[in-house]
Amino acid sequence: MNAYEVLKERGFIDQMTHEDEIKALFEKGGVTFYIGIDPTADSLHVGHFLTVMAMAHMQRCGNRPICLMGGGTGMIGDPSGKADMRKMMTVETIDHNVACIKNQLSRFIKFDDGGAIIVNNADWLRNLNYIEFLRDVGVHFSVNRMLSADCFKIRMDKEAGLSFLEFNYMIMQAYDFLELHNRHNCVMELGGSDQWSNIIAGVDLIRRKLSKPAYGMTFKLLTNSEGVKMGKTVSGAVWLDPEKTTPYEFYQYWRNIGDNDVEKCLALLTFLPMDEVRRLGALEGSEINKAKEVLAFELTKIVHGEVEATKAQEAARALFGKGVVAGSVPTTEVAAADFAEGMDILTLLTTIGVVPSRSEGRRAVQQGGVKVAEQPVTDLEFQVTADLFTDGKLLVQKGKKTYHNVVLK
Repeated sequence: MNAYEVLKERGFIDQMTHEDEIKALFEKGGVTFYIGIDPTADSLHVGHFLTVMAMAHMQRCGNRPICLMGGGTGMIGDPSGKADMRKMMTVETIDHNVACIKNQLSRFIKFDDGGAIIVNNADWLRNLNYIEFLRDVGVHFSVNRMLSADCFKIRMDKEAGLSFLEFNYMIMQAYDFLELHNRHNCVMELGGSDQWSNIIAGVDLIRRKLSKPAYGMTFKLLTNSEGVKMGKTVSGAVWLDPEKTTPYEFYQYWRNIGDNDVEKCLALLTFLPMDEVRRLGALEGSEINKAKEVLAFELTKIVHGEVEATKAQEAARALFGKGVVAGSVPTTEVAAADFAEGMDILTLLTTIGVVPSRSEGRRAVQQGGVKVAEQPVTDLEFQVTADLFTDGKLLVQKGKKTYHNVVLK
């Protein structure tokens, strides 16, 4: 199978700029493509990992990846999908984050023996001559067309609007594609579906300026069956850095996903053959837990190695053996509407009777004795929201022995 067939079968592909030409390109193989990553943190998270897996599949099919670090674009920040302007980072922070992400990527992509390469757009963006850039690149962009892009619409409707700083981001990303085309004969840009407008801009720039073929493809964002982005826990994002999200926490996140999301995640986030993915995804009832174990183990093995995956699996099974997950703990039904705007942790603890009073709940939280969905809660103002529930259930723990299931009704 070529890369297009693999990505299509596994459910990655969302949109393409020139479908027939892209199919023909992949049939020949040897495609040089790139995926850009802005260094907004010193670690990749689960949302990034989907595109990293796509990159890995592409490489396995004989194509050449370019991992573009956004040391230049990161100084502005992508407004796509953001309701407010991103926090500005210092050059030192950006460069530190780039170094950390480069190290992580080497675990998933092969960079030796003429394989993938890593480049940093700081090399050509940080010292641009603004007038020359406007004359050479800006002339190819229509402001009317840019304002119609989905990535700008949400911001244009807000009172704060869209800053001129952020408005430049699309042009800069398009210029990245042009530079990579000239430097490395890169002919395709890949990214999440929220990058569609930015990717089209780069494709159009190369075709207008150089009269050469260029292509774009986007992947579906990693969402659950309700359309909510995956990768969020009580303690924040699910990171690939073990110092931010431990291998056990990482394993447990995938072990506890909703039943309807198992097959999709097996297809997108593991290298298991699709026949096995479909077999596991078809399991029903309590049997689906076997598929969740496979998903959690395979994904943890890819990110943290087999040793850590085995440790995490054994620890999770020990917890399961206590009957905590098996349904032998007390359960309280609470109206889903109560969590629409969030319920503070102290109200939840008293509502389900885990503590007799708010003052005792306050002490338990301050002493680090409260967990929600197996994640410690130390903030007295922490809000429990509906998106923290899995299949309408949420496990609350106080101390080492008190467990309580909260079920939405």
